[in-house]
Amino acid sequence: MNTVRDIKLVLFDRAEKESPIVRAFLAIEGARTEAYDGETELGAALARAGEEGLRSKQVLILKRFQGRFFQLCPGSANVTCCRYRLINTCFNCLYNCTYCYLNSYLNSFGIVQFTNLDAALDELQAFHRGSDPGMLYRVGTGEFTDSLMMDGVTGFGRALIERAAGMPNIMVELKTKSSNIDHLLDVPRKGNAVLAWTLNTPRAAERYEEGAAELRERLAAAGRAARAGYFVAFHFDPMFIYEGCEEEYERMVDMLFRVADPHVVTWISLGCFRYGAGFKEALRDSFPGEDLTAAEMFPGPDGKFRYLAPVRRELFRRMHARIRAHSPLPYVYLCMEPRHVWDDAIGRSFATNEELEADFSRHLAGALGLLR
Repeated sequence: MNTVRDIKLVLFDRAEKESPIVRAFLAIEGARTEAYDGETELGAALARAGEEGLRSKQVLILKRFQGRFFQLCPGSANVTCCRYRLINTCFNCLYNCTYCYLNSYLNSFGIVQFTNLDAALDELQAFHRGSDPGMLYRVGTGEFTDSLMMDGVTGFGRALIERAAGMPNIMVELKTKSSNIDHLLDVPRKGNAVLAWTLNTPRAAERYEEGAAELRERLAAAGRAARAGYFVAFHFDPMFIYEGCEEEYERMVDMLFRVADPHVVTWISLGCFRYGAGFKEALRDSFPGEDLTAAEMFPGPDGKFRYLAPVRRELFRRMHARIRAHSPLPYVYLCMEPRHVWDDAIGRSFATNEELEADFSRHLAGALGLLR
């Protein structure tokens, strides 16, 4: 598994040298450090790093974030979205997953870690003050990065869990492909925090998830988290269609329920591999021998290329049935699928994204005994 110790160069804003996050990263052994003043110097430092042969994921840029930390997931047009809330903490990731949409979404070099994360906690607090106390909201940090890949250095996971522990209608989710959770096990007030893992079949993980923790390590970490008192969640997204994939994904469902009691599994998402404009071209630059975009795929209602709907529906149907054979408690949902796929695969659908969000909240409140 790639870790923060695989970083070879740390670039930091000279004005923030005494920032706690900057100081923590500067203390990492083995990484070269270099200060910059302004965007021009930063650009020159990144150009030199590229000329030296450093890879994008070996370079860490520490800088303040000038935008909004807290936002609603943008979702995708003409498909059902769950209105997940995001906290932006970092752009890019230590892992090198072939299928990652960041391959085409982020046109930049290096991993960008934001240093002013106290402001993110303040924005969450402001959202909570204006929120409906009768609605459960899910808030995560893993949309543009891996939530826990460097969390032992940033300390943001602990700070977020502790702040949200006083917000009974907020469920913060830290989503990862790592096993990096031991620094969080002793948090005394966990509130409604959820530690979550992206899972795939062994065949897909070995082929497409370079640098991430092995599946057995992720599942073992989920077991430790559950025993320590956390809620846990799992994301089968993206899933890949190949001969025998259905049985392999079903076995992964069996494995996750062997490590985590169903009463602490909050939700499980299902989504098939899909990609948008520019992805294929960006992917071939980084992975010349990739085979993902060679599959039979067609544009969906949001313009993204997807497997044929009947093929997706059958895999979703089998996964939903397998999950329900273990437990009625986790909320099972599809990621960015049109209503007809929901109807055929799970037997229900939602007229609006708000309707899905409300149903999600009601289920969690009832299944987990929250908001009472």
